[in-house]
Amino acid sequence: MGGGGGGFRGSCRVGAVLLFSAWVAVAALSRLLRPVPNGCVMTYMYPAYIPIAATPRNISSDRYGLFLYHEGWKQIDFAKHIRGLRGVPVLFIPGNGGSYKQVRSLAAESFRAYQNGPLEPTFYREASSTLPADELKDFSIPSRYGRMLDWFAVDLEGEHSAMDGRILEEHTEYVVYAIHRILDQYKESQLERSKGGAKSSHDLPSSVILVGHSMGGFVARAAVVHPNLRKSAVETILTLSSPHQYPPIALQPSLGHFFSHVNEEWRKGYGTGVSHASNSKLSNVVVVSVSGGIHDYQIRSRLASLDGIVPSTHGFMVGSSSMKNVWLSMEHQSILWCNQLAVQVAHTLLSIVDPVDRHPFSSTQKRVFVFTKMLQSAVPQSLSSMAHVPASLSQTLPANGNQNAGELHKKGSLSCPPSTQWTSDGLEKDLYILSNSVTVLAMDGRRRWLDIKKLGSNGRRHFVFVTNLAPCSGVRIHLWPEKHHSPVLNELSASKKIVEVTSKMVQIPAGPAPKQVEPGSQTEQPPPSAFLLLSPEEMSGFSFITVSVAPRPTFVNCGAFRLLPWHGILYLAYTSFQIYTQRL
Repeated sequence: MGGGGGGFRGSCRVGAVLLFSAWVAVAALSRLLRPVPNGCVMTYMYPAYIPIAATPRNISSDRYGLFLYHEGWKQIDFAKHIRGLRGVPVLFIPGNGGSYKQVRSLAAESFRAYQNGPLEPTFYREASSTLPADELKDFSIPSRYGRMLDWFAVDLEGEHSAMDGRILEEHTEYVVYAIHRILDQYKESQLERSKGGAKSSHDLPSSVILVGHSMGGFVARAAVVHPNLRKSAVETILTLSSPHQYPPIALQPSLGHFFSHVNEEWRKGYGTGVSHASNSKLSNVVVVSVSGGIHDYQIRSRLASLDGIVPSTHGFMVGSSSMKNVWLSMEHQSILWCNQLAVQVAHTLLSIVDPVDRHPFSSTQKRVFVFTKMLQSAVPQSLSSMAHVPASLSQTLPANGNQNAGELHKKGSLSCPPSTQWTSDGLEKDLYILSNSVTVLAMDGRRRWLDIKKLGSNGRRHFVFVTNLAPCSGVRIHLWPEKHHSPVLNELSASKKIVEVTSKMVQIPAGPAPKQVEPGSQTEQPPPSAFLLLSPEEMSGFSFITVSVAPRPTFVNCGAFRLLPWHGILYLAYTSFQIYTQRL
């Protein structure tokens, strides 16, 4: 009896362990397979796909297809719509197992972007271009769009191009054919219009913009170095989550061989170095690669990199999580429909069209400049990239018992442009802060003093400042040496330098202010757009921090700062506030 009972209890324990293990495995698998919330907004559209006749026909044209996208819910005459082609041609190339219908999100947002006009100015600090300034001295992003985009897409029958290099070669052959067919279609459409009595135009497109997803991005690059492609038929390529360095999975030797061949042709096409790129075969070709970031498990950023293939003067890679107006990492497929990215890409492609001659800018520098300004941000990738204020930016004030911070503004600071200097006449009475957490309610033109030792636990705490005021023009921050009542001690203290640390402020991702719902509502404030972090070591030797707010508000603002322990995670260290102020 006893042995039987022990055996039963042992069986129950084993069963319980197995049941628990199965539950853990199911829970883990469920969590692994659960879609990762990426913050993307769905894109909606009214798609129509117009087939383009294959003339002349060849082997690849019989196998694959070419379509023109049309956005709109009204039924249209396909033949009439094709005769009216007058936009800038863009060809979408799907990836492994992809469909030509995946063009719909980008094409729909391009149509809406052209109808509604350029984006409103944002509060972002724009990325600076590293290109030579000669040609870009008087150039800026167009304030209006010169011509709409005509989106085409190739139907590659959903073939798995990531499995075999020979499939990639066949896709490349057809893309070259499709590029020529698109350019010829514009000539045919113009000829049809002229037969109908329409005035002939001489502004036919001479090149096609290529946009490729996944393996389609590599096919786009392969088409550019194909020997049968017409000269200058492609000058701009944008790839979305595409592998460029090598295939993600080299299942067949032919796949690796084709990648190596294409990349070698690109290196030859740009010459042996960046200095030779202006006279090379690909001298007028710009390539921009967009990676999906950490949520894209299929194409990691290192695969999407253009390093060693495209010189920095002719292209770059940008992660979707660092793109202006996007700030999101996304999965391999969601990069095609994520509305934030689709809108930004649409406006970017429209911006490279010259509003004067209504063609994409012929200048490589101008196109790279537009891509840089529209896609890249000046946000540093980590806190470690925050530069220290060099000694040349500090200032020394004369030892004077009546000295105040206004003199610092009179003398001007090398860390801020001269146009943003304030005078002491514009600053109101100083405020001495007694709390380690302070909120700035408005641009009141006051200077707030914080005692580092009293409020910062005798200098052991960090200082964190969060605001949406523009550094220099909206707010300025200084570190001050200790003040004494004795003139002798004051002179010794003044031998230390008063340091402006405004230049250490770092921009953080922030969208434009939401539109006002009704008069007087509190909905026009932009979110925090900059922060400053000072460690105890950086504040060592100083006794006060001053936060000076501009006296004349020019835009909605808010700010908060705090002295507090540092736990290594920024969101533990600050709270943002949004306060509405009247525009003056």
